[in-house]
Amino acid sequence: MLESFDQSEELQMFRDAVRKMSEKEFAPIAAQIDEDDAMPDKVLPLLGDMGLVQLQVPEEYGGPGGSLLMNCIAKEEVARHSFAISHLVGACDFAMVLPLRDFGTEDQRQRFLPEVAKGNITAAIGLTEPGTGSDVSGMKTSARRDGDHWVINGQKTFITKGDTAQYINVIARTSEGKGGNGLSSFLVEKGTPGLTVGGSVRKMGMRGIKSVDLFFEDMRVPAENMLGEEGRGFKNAMNSLNYNRPTVAASALGLAQGALDAAVAYANDRVQFGQKIIEFQAIGHKLAEMRIKVEAARALLYRVCHLADSGHTHGLAEMASCAKAFASSAVMEITTEAVQVYGGAGYLRDNPVERMMRDAKVTQIYEGTTEIQKLIIARSMVTR
Repeated sequence: MLESFDQSEELQMFRDAVRKMSEKEFAPIAAQIDEDDAMPDKVLPLLGDMGLVQLQVPEEYGGPGGSLLMNCIAKEEVARHSFAISHLVGACDFAMVLPLRDFGTEDQRQRFLPEVAKGNITAAIGLTEPGTGSDVSGMKTSARRDGDHWVINGQKTFITKGDTAQYINVIARTSEGKGGNGLSSFLVEKGTPGLTVGGSVRKMGMRGIKSVDLFFEDMRVPAENMLGEEGRGFKNAMNSLNYNRPTVAASALGLAQGALDAAVAYANDRVQFGQKIIEFQAIGHKLAEMRIKVEAARALLYRVCHLADSGHTHGLAEMASCAKAFASSAVMEITTEAVQVYGGAGYLRDNPVERMMRDAKVTQIYEGTTEIQKLIIARSMVTR
């Protein structure tokens, strides 16, 4: 069954090409990106030239017209060597490409998507606030209509790529309402007067991709930059998440595969008591459990991609949550066990599995915590 999702000749050639580039270009610089907490200038052009930054931009707007499965395969292969760089694959999807594709006007698609299709820009989404994470009812950022503009005031926090993004999809309250009701979405260009980008926070992992605060002070945004209908911004963002959460699972899967590869190589090389440590049952069983989780995460992820790419939206939200929840839990367990296989050497900062373990944790937190994913799944099983 897995072959129907992944093993076409075209997809295999695509995977091989991404894998070769990742091994050649990204594996040698992954540790330095983590150490410096900085992304080399060459990375985005390399990805863009291969069509990976703009992968899901439709062909009619100058993009590759890639599928969700292709996006996930690319993220998986890049994350095997650099979890941070994998965040630049499809770097505008959640914030721009998906909202424009599903909710934008044709004029907006013609204005913005050809620029994204060049593969040299990133975008960010401004959703989280200092007092608002999972509970969107507490969102304070506001937008009021003033002629042919909206005036936005407020603050966003932990905004991934917010320092380098050419465009920011800002979710702001345009009217009162419960939960996500009354929230609208605005596409804001970098450098807009009234927009201030704060300093980056220091993170446990995912170093090299900055997370910043954004401040809006009487920021005027043209009315034609509202994405979708007024008051439906949050609901539209949640719909886009159904297609973006699988990509988080893909980065987690690639990270898990990288940690497994490293642990297997080490266990075959390390000799104790006169034999390879992989031949000890305790280590062999540990690696077998890691392999099982990797294969299960991949099968679940590809099933979700197949549903999405086939246009089957019924049940997609809970299946996307299943994929993200499982993959993020699996990668946390697998990277932790990889450190254990290495023993004391795995605890050293110059060991790749140490970095992988730190990177893994965020997959259980961003794009909806594991607890929120389980809530979505549980609600889907409630009979009415």
